[in-house]
Amino acid sequence: MTRQAVPLARIMGIPIGLDYSWFLIFALLTWMLAASYYPAEFHGWPRSLYWVVGAATAVLFFLSILLHELGHSVVALRYKVPVRSITLFVFGGVANIGGEPPSARAEFLIAIAGPLVSFVLGLLFYALQTAFAGSEPLLGLATYLTYINFGVALFNLVPGYPLDGGRVFRAIVWAITHDMRWATLVAANAGRFFGFLLILVGAWQILVGNFGGGLWIAFIGWFLDSAATAQARQLVVQDLLAGHTVAQAMSKRCATVSADLTLQQLADEHILSLGQRCFLVNRGDRTVGLITPHRLNALPRSEWKAATTAQVMMPLEQSKRVGPETELAAALQLMDRDGVNQLPVMVQEQVVGMLTREDLITFLRTLQELGAWRTTRRLEK
Repeated sequence: MTRQAVPLARIMGIPIGLDYSWFLIFALLTWMLAASYYPAEFHGWPRSLYWVVGAATAVLFFLSILLHELGHSVVALRYKVPVRSITLFVFGGVANIGGEPPSARAEFLIAIAGPLVSFVLGLLFYALQTAFAGSEPLLGLATYLTYINFGVALFNLVPGYPLDGGRVFRAIVWAITHDMRWATLVAANAGRFFGFLLILVGAWQILVGNFGGGLWIAFIGWFLDSAATAQARQLVVQDLLAGHTVAQAMSKRCATVSADLTLQQLADEHILSLGQRCFLVNRGDRTVGLITPHRLNALPRSEWKAATTAQVMMPLEQSKRVGPETELAAALQLMDRDGVNQLPVMVQEQVVGMLTREDLITFLRTLQELGAWRTTRRLEK
């Protein structure tokens, strides 16, 4: 879960959170329903009732989105693919799945589970309309949630990555070609196409006078294009890192500090003065932990003069680690999955180096420069 998410609950061990942007879209959706949709569809309600039903509808809509994401998560866990968190945000929700599915079949089932849940919810609320026929507020709520769940299911089936339909499309291409990389690239390009299409539709809506709706459609298109482009760039990074190991990119000279060093000394003498951001913590000749500036925030600044690095460090036995021969692509995936910015490189419980995201960026830049140099040399010949 990101730092911008407010923890809400845990379901099946999965942290559920609300991104700060969720509060904005919740307020806007409630206002739209209370001030526009329900007054146009149902006349004569007390003003307060429009707001109560509008807020209740918004809550149930996001509950439907949560169930949609849980659908993905249940199937992912069935295939032993970890789910790090589910976050509700401005565009609905996202399940942060920490790994690739083991097969095209698994990818298909994980991807299709969300739209199936939304479709079933649409059918459920459709059936409830008959039961709520005698109560306009409940009927209105059920009607809106019928349309919105069917809409969510259909929109997510658009075959553009990273929408669910794009992942279904990727699974199909993967099953046909037996090449996940190629399937991902095809699905990402489809995602970019549909993103551009939505931007054009949104721009047209703005020109014909539907400013609010057009802006929202264009914004969704921009988000889809950005996500698909990021996926394509990730493939480029994986291609560049292919065949390279941690030993080639890691820092062999790791900054070390004593376990007895105070946090104030660490901040003043190492972080602020020297610009270092990751340290191995030694007790005598033995490395016992890892500490970064983020770990310092575990204690109030007023306690830094008395507290030592040993009190807030990540114990070495609890930290994620890699070996020198680990593939760089696998190390990057481990960083992304566990949300860490550095990994100790170890051989038989002995730290031989440190791999940080900065090391990876520097190594990637070098690979790109070498690639450009090789291309130039070929052209000269």
